[in-house]
Amino acid sequence: MYHSNGNYEAFMDARKPEGAEKKSAYIVGGGLAGLAAAVFMVRDAHMEGKKIHVLEEEPVAGGSLDGINRPEYGYIIRGGREMENHFECLWDMYRSIPSLEIPGASYLDEYAWLDKDDPNSSNCRLIHNRGDRVPTDGQYGLGKCANEIVKLVMTPEDKLEGISIEDYFSEEFFKTNFWYYWATMFAFERWHSVIEMRRYAMRFIHHIDGLPDLSALKFNKYNQYESMTKPLLAYLKDHGVDFWYDTQVENVIVEKDGEQKVAKKLVYKQAGEKKNLDLTEDDLVYVTNGSIVESSTYGTHHKKAPVTHKLGGSWTLWKNLAAQDEAFGHPEVFCENIPERAWYVSATMTIKDAQLEPYFERLTKRSIHQHRVNTGGIITVTDSGWVLSFTIHRQPHFKDQKENETVVWIYALFSDTPGNYIKKPVVECTGEEITQELLYHLGVPDDLIKEYSGEKHVNTIPVYMPYITSYFQMRKKGDRPDVVPVGSKNLAFIGNFAESPTRDTVFTTEYSVRTAMEAVYSLLNVDRGVPEVFNSVYDIRELLKATYYLNDKQPLDKMELPVPKFVLKGALKKVKGTWLEELLHDAKLM
Repeated sequence: MYHSNGNYEAFMDARKPEGAEKKSAYIVGGGLAGLAAAVFMVRDAHMEGKKIHVLEEEPVAGGSLDGINRPEYGYIIRGGREMENHFECLWDMYRSIPSLEIPGASYLDEYAWLDKDDPNSSNCRLIHNRGDRVPTDGQYGLGKCANEIVKLVMTPEDKLEGISIEDYFSEEFFKTNFWYYWATMFAFERWHSVIEMRRYAMRFIHHIDGLPDLSALKFNKYNQYESMTKPLLAYLKDHGVDFWYDTQVENVIVEKDGEQKVAKKLVYKQAGEKKNLDLTEDDLVYVTNGSIVESSTYGTHHKKAPVTHKLGGSWTLWKNLAAQDEAFGHPEVFCENIPERAWYVSATMTIKDAQLEPYFERLTKRSIHQHRVNTGGIITVTDSGWVLSFTIHRQPHFKDQKENETVVWIYALFSDTPGNYIKKPVVECTGEEITQELLYHLGVPDDLIKEYSGEKHVNTIPVYMPYITSYFQMRKKGDRPDVVPVGSKNLAFIGNFAESPTRDTVFTTEYSVRTAMEAVYSLLNVDRGVPEVFNSVYDIRELLKATYYLNDKQPLDKMELPVPKFVLKGALKKVKGTWLEELLHDAKLM
């Protein structure tokens, strides 16, 4: 496996690898990583679909790319996915997946055309004082703290092990709009690893101007399951890929001979019956280790979602694998010792009538039912005890949704602090109470909050997810297993708890697809490059642009920089009449 750059190999079809016809594959986990692995085996390794088996513990595929109307609850989405133009592996895959909406088009065509016709942007990102827009919304307000971000990017990753975001940054940094934008958009908490924050800063530096208004983002037309998962399932079923639902893999028995590692047996339960499957080196095993939506529990409008710390199938499997070899990682780093304050609860609110629409539309300056972008991403309440955020995507968000209904996704970054209206933590709240807290922050009059939060007007389903921010836990090298561990002949790890050999970022759809591509190309020796991560951090134009926007659109001579003014003035004189002056002018720094 190797990485490519440019579009030379991006438009190339891979030849069938030698010996591919002898191979069979067992993919543990039917989330995005598992589905992507199956696509790459069909498309690029030219394997027969009937020899590819996807083993999924749930009765439905998709993993965290979910969206469902459950009769006993209502509409449920556990989270949302933010995409951008430089998800090279994701778009490489979807260019080959037929659209279910537009005959003759690919899903990439469908997605790109939608984004061209209805580009994403937000008219309101931060609110406070019960529904007022924060006056400085749109500004970072970093001041001297901008230098802390520059210093972070300049520090090598191996010098940041054991350091949290809170350890690294000054207290002043956490009072800036930048931190509110950053923390709530990506779900970072102060105790998370500063290594992960550094990777994000480097990975998305080209979007620094689009962070406040979310113009950097792209979203699906519908919920993730209907928009992203169903086209993949249709493609794979058309190619005869074999799906085993309600199948829990408990262990993969690995035989070792020196550094060589061979998966020899699958141990799994199917329909309650324990089974074993013997494997050879020609049987490839791709394991999705860990899951952020594992062990989710559901509440109702009148019941809270039960709190649980059950490990569930994916974590138990990873622990059983890790017990066999140090190279298989350390799952306990990610699934244990998660602070009580962490994000655990999201909720899906379905509004049944028009009573509440004006409270949202006064912030978005858009009609909810125009079938276009609404909030354009999350709106965050900066004076919320829960650090509450909410979003309304294009409506309808579900294809079978009624025209007058509106689906709102809500999440709270803090789980152990009382609300401002509901004086208890979000983990103790029913759907109705979460609705009341949101309505309070939207400015609904106190005497109407209880009426408008009743089942006549809304239905809100809370979900408790014990591992939802596990990706960002403090870690060191080796805690996540390599996509293909050293010496492995037929076992690979895929998904966001595998370590890609690139500098890509976890908690993204791109990372799921990238690890799947790297795993398939490695074990099958596919002669086509995996696209490298977009190299914006090495582009001086992007670095200069970032300097301008991190300092709230100030020219260099107005910034609070760690150099004397006379030194800066002299340096600016030196670049006059050079190409550097042109670059500085283009970046609005002069």
